[in-house]
Amino acid sequence: MGIKVLFLYPNTYGMNMLPPAIATFSAILKKEGHKIEVFDTTYYSTDHGNNSDGTKEEGLNVVPFSKEMVKRGLVPKKTKWQDDIKEQVNKFKPDLIALSTTEDMWELGVKLLGEIKKYIQQNKTPVIAGGVFPTMAPDLCIENEFIDLVCVGEGENALIDLCKKIELGEDYSNVTNLWVKKKGKEIKKNSITRPVDINKNPIIDTTIFEDKRLYRPMAGKVYKMFPVETIRGCPFTCTFCNSPDQAKLYKGLGHNFYRKKRMDLVHKELKHFKEVHNVEYMYFWADTFLGMSKKELDEFCEIYSDIKLPFWMQTRPETITDYNISNLAKVGLHRISFGVEHGNEEFRSRILDRRWKNKDIIEKLKIPKKYGIAFSVNNITGFPTETKKLAFDTIEINRQIDATNANIYTFIPFHGTPLRKMCEDLGYLDHKTITKCNTMSPQLYMPQYPPHEIDEIRKCFSLYVKFPKSRWKEIERAEKNDEEGSRIYKILKQEYLETYMPKPDADPHGGAEDFEKVENPYCDIPDTSDLKKGYADEMV
Repeated sequence: MGIKVLFLYPNTYGMNMLPPAIATFSAILKKEGHKIEVFDTTYYSTDHGNNSDGTKEEGLNVVPFSKEMVKRGLVPKKTKWQDDIKEQVNKFKPDLIALSTTEDMWELGVKLLGEIKKYIQQNKTPVIAGGVFPTMAPDLCIENEFIDLVCVGEGENALIDLCKKIELGEDYSNVTNLWVKKKGKEIKKNSITRPVDINKNPIIDTTIFEDKRLYRPMAGKVYKMFPVETIRGCPFTCTFCNSPDQAKLYKGLGHNFYRKKRMDLVHKELKHFKEVHNVEYMYFWADTFLGMSKKELDEFCEIYSDIKLPFWMQTRPETITDYNISNLAKVGLHRISFGVEHGNEEFRSRILDRRWKNKDIIEKLKIPKKYGIAFSVNNITGFPTETKKLAFDTIEINRQIDATNANIYTFIPFHGTPLRKMCEDLGYLDHKTITKCNTMSPQLYMPQYPPHEIDEIRKCFSLYVKFPKSRWKEIERAEKNDEEGSRIYKILKQEYLETYMPKPDADPHGGAEDFEKVENPYCDIPDTSDLKKGYADEMV
């Protein structure tokens, strides 16, 4: 018979890519005989955070796309989420509620649970929290009055076991990967099992999401777009990312968290999306897509040659060569996002653990242009110990890179990242502080680089990168949010749009701007290893 599981996905308008983790869990649990629904806040006005993609548009980071979204009907709902979630819960009557959340959406997730508190209490419905944030800060999540269980690490096997035990009416306090709240203040912390074999996962189930969730903007246009998993985890150790701590968590158990999916299975998934769902665009959300050998690249190009759809990927500058970009361009590569993050070599190496020379980055990023591939460069400012002067080194390196777009985001000290610990040690925030979205104002107060200076760099970053230095005095005045500064900024922004902003693609093989990760631009992408995301993009 199975049980009924309701996934809650707290998310803000403008974070448009559907969460592949929930879609994966739905496919797995339906195979086990369970019934699945999702309550997704993406198209509601929730008063939580801001319009992520809209903020990028306002900040000149992306080609304007709002009119295209409206044309497709991708606009906020007119109903109230508070009414709709209660109606769905009372109608579906879930036996388990699974909150899938990133850190910046945690507080919104708690609000969702608060609205259905009566149902939870009356029916004694267990609530589980999963995702990168619950994995990295389970002690904070389990404290919440609504949370009964926290998934630490990957969720596939834990959910299968948990749902089976609930179905049979058995005690589930010993399910692996779970922290379980017992009577009183006792918390049972179960062991973590070995990483999931991602080659055994079924094709993701997108049917639980409304149709509009399958669309997102890219290069000023809107496409029906699906997320595709090729790699889980990341071999690199960037200190602003949770990948090092994820790897460390599993390495302590004697396992490697970094895994690759078999190309024949990737091919099967791609054909399914194209032939069954009529997808227009593929979105490869691996942290570092080109973390593959020449043999694996050749195999990918071979399988993709019959898909014939444009696709996006993200990778690091040091992973590209003439060989891989030229071959990917032949089979449909449309856009790339590169993480450069900071322009000062010494700072980038010492604080971010990214040990590459500027000259090598600049040289490598000439390759996409050679093959007509549009690309964006992701940058971050507001790192601990950074200064506004150092931020101008990031502007300088971007001036030397002929990117289609250069983006800048506020550094966010997510739990489970090495830089979070550094921030706590420096006294910038304490362990219990919950972070916000990377397109919002800075959360750190640093005397040498206060929030208003970080906001000034974010506001005028694109102007500094594209305008000649003879205009920098004007731009400096436009940084200020007074009447005169706003007047100058408005004039400069219009000039930027007319002179420097790429035009929306006339077809999927043109060049313009892309939207980064689902959750944020720092590799904190929701993967199927947890009950989550996101972004970047997000994120991405």
